[in-house]
Amino acid sequence: MGCLLKQGGGLYARLRVGAVLLAAGEGLRMGGVAKPLITLQGVPLINRQLIALSGAGVDEVVVVTGYARDAVEAAVQTFPVTVVHNPDYAQGQEGSVRVGLTALIGNFDLVLVALADQPLIGASDLTELISAFKKRPRGNVVVPVVNGQRGNPILLDDVARTQILSSDTNLACRNLIERQPELVHIFETSNTRFITEDRKSVV
Repeated sequence: MGCLLKQGGGLYARLRVGAVLLAAGEGLRMGGVAKPLITLQGVPLINRQLIALSGAGVDEVVVVTGYARDAVEAAVQTFPVTVVHNPDYAQGQEGSVRVGLTALIGNFDLVLVALADQPLIGASDLTELISAFKKRPRGNVVVPVVNGQRGNPILLDDVARTQILSSDTNLACRNLIERQPELVHIFETSNTRFITEDRKSVV
């Protein structure tokens, strides 16, 4: 039986949470240095994200590589994650999202689609998003929005995950949100860590 967490006056069964961590970026504005390998206080950004996901109680993580594949894989080899490669990473994040969702094993109540280059995101921020997912009145996708600006990570339930994977075209999370807003729950928050990122990295 799952843990019971008391939040906002109610009891919520512990959800099974998966995560896709997108780490395929080339970092053109960083002189060609792979964005996941940029360090903050000596720690690669991708490692910071993996530590945050672990602290938030995520059950399974898939890391999607692209540019600088070998170096990124070496950086995460000590973490208990599944690593998959998207050879077409230069075509955009749509393919990386699909590769990552496909690689998740088993059933999940929700899946976090996260970016490796959000330097300030910590476990408490991810827990805040998971709590928003539990409390949402409706919606298959939860998107954090700060002062009108869309942020990351986003959360998908199994319906949204299946819809993305079953599409005949590359249906990115952004397109799902824009084409079917009825599926989306907007999580209004003042937490600016959700929008601290390379603006080219938005899913």
